[in-house]
Amino acid sequence: MRLPLDEVKSKIKESVSKEVKIRNIEFEGPNIVIYVENPQEIAQTDVVKKLAKELRKRIIVRPDPKSLKPPEEAKEIIKKIVPEEAKISNIYFDEENGEVIIEAEKPGMVIGKQGTMFREIIKAVGWSPRVVRTPPIKSKTLESIRNYLMSVRDERKDILNRIGEKIHRGTLIEEKWVRVTFLGGSREVGRSCYLLQTPESKILIDCGVNVSNIQSTPYLYVSEVQPLDSIDAIVLTHAHLDHCGWIPLLYKFGYKGPIYLTPPTRDLMVLLQLDFIEVAAREGSSSPYDSSLIREALKHTIPIDYGVVTDISPDVRLTFYNAGHILGSAIAHFHIGEGVYNVAFTGDFKFENTRLFDKAVASFPRLESLIMEATYGGTNDVQPSRKEAEDRLIEVINETISNGGKVLIPAFAVGRSQEVMIVLEEAIREKRLPETKVYVDGMIYEATAIHTAYPEYLNANLRDLIFYQGINPFISESFERVDSPSKREDIIKDPTPCVILATSGMLNGGPVMEYFKHLAENEKNTIIFVGYQAEGTLGRKVQKGWKEVPFPTNGKRGVLEVKMRVETVDGFSGHSDRKQLMNYVKSLNPKPEKIVTVHGDEAKCLDLASSIYKTFKIETRAPLNLETIRFY
Repeated sequence: MRLPLDEVKSKIKESVSKEVKIRNIEFEGPNIVIYVENPQEIAQTDVVKKLAKELRKRIIVRPDPKSLKPPEEAKEIIKKIVPEEAKISNIYFDEENGEVIIEAEKPGMVIGKQGTMFREIIKAVGWSPRVVRTPPIKSKTLESIRNYLMSVRDERKDILNRIGEKIHRGTLIEEKWVRVTFLGGSREVGRSCYLLQTPESKILIDCGVNVSNIQSTPYLYVSEVQPLDSIDAIVLTHAHLDHCGWIPLLYKFGYKGPIYLTPPTRDLMVLLQLDFIEVAAREGSSSPYDSSLIREALKHTIPIDYGVVTDISPDVRLTFYNAGHILGSAIAHFHIGEGVYNVAFTGDFKFENTRLFDKAVASFPRLESLIMEATYGGTNDVQPSRKEAEDRLIEVINETISNGGKVLIPAFAVGRSQEVMIVLEEAIREKRLPETKVYVDGMIYEATAIHTAYPEYLNANLRDLIFYQGINPFISESFERVDSPSKREDIIKDPTPCVILATSGMLNGGPVMEYFKHLAENEKNTIIFVGYQAEGTLGRKVQKGWKEVPFPTNGKRGVLEVKMRVETVDGFSGHSDRKQLMNYVKSLNPKPEKIVTVHGDEAKCLDLASSIYKTFKIETRAPLNLETIRFY
């Protein structure tokens, strides 16, 4: 039973000692926030932990804004307290959470022995310090997001208060049921969108576009979804456009609620959505929304880290778990009612350790049903091991370079590019590849910068390599950023063999198109596909072996002859192959009663569902778009 705010306030005031000077208690989004004059008094006890357990709420203690030093004054005080050897690179303020974030090359020196300096900073400025290591690559996206959120902090506070009131409004209906309507991404790849409903709540999981046909959008006009403001929350599993590309438009047509996502997903979502509208403008096509709607969506984001249980409606709690697909990708686990039902959506996931991430989580506190991807769910969709894939990539590059040609690798800016960069850096460092220049073009550099800002989301091996062995593959001298059309032109004209890593990954736009246009007709060159190629894309046509492909030039239809070598190196995908999908179901703990397969071609969804049923005797479904399944 959800307690109203007045009862929550009374409970907190009764439990906290009189020495703690409470100024206010508010619902802000899913959190109960206690504003106090002297936060150090409450920090020295475990009363907050006990209250959170008793109230089953996330409780945050923040200093009363009136007790905080002004940011510029606080910044100067911190610089005087912290020794120069710590090498502070940036200090910025999260007014929403009462935190000062201190970026330093030596974060341990900012914290001090047993936290002595940490406490000194709190005492001197009032702000609660959060110390992070200086990212090796500066991200313009992160800086822009940070500045924007600070500029709308008052408006955001009102939004969070409104969301908090809606979450804690209390339940009205005694009858319990759970159902999911499939609005996109069923028996297809693209426009993923699902509506989870209970008598009290409507939660939209993902809302994407079909990257090969942006006119193909989720079925948002159906009665279950309308009006859009009746939806309590959007939960985003990861930042790829086929999962998040349609979200900004929801704010144009009446949605006013929150977007729950991990912190890296927030930043990558903004990056990819902005690129989406920029690519449309470059290609002369119209975008369904502009940057103002991306900012509106950003204003409503509520980032949540893995493993944090969060109320998102009167009867639904959300927990994110690592999905192993791209940076910040999450399996969304929903606990409905007081132990009534538990359902999880995998989004896109990888059940294998990769160069970047640990494999997807397969253990949950409770799990009655699972909605899982089936991208590579067909019987024959077995990829080579990661080592085999890496060896094959190096082999093809060596053959092309020794033949005097260039290697073009179309890559998704997020995930596959960083995986390939790590492999290439290691191969060059270990002399398995000659000293070859690797050109990085498109959004890849900025996406890589965001990766370096979230080391805690990378696997332990990569963190160890960067922080303790002093080898950061992302900033290797082997990589050279391409940041202008003239630079691109120079690379194309230069006869020197090289490797070009460029977006987009399916040859459906972006700088890769310029390279492909000039390199395709030379048999010395090679194009290597390392990611999924959706039906209908130019990448899929080339991958299938088309010798002539449609290629518009200056707005006119044209044909491009493909003489270059075409290779597909499977094994780099961020998706689980058939074997990994089946192993994931085998590893699930506890075993669900029902599994639904989505995000795959029709044959693959049906094949995977059938195989799971035959092997594990678990009830399965492969629904069509617009179907609704009742789970409880």
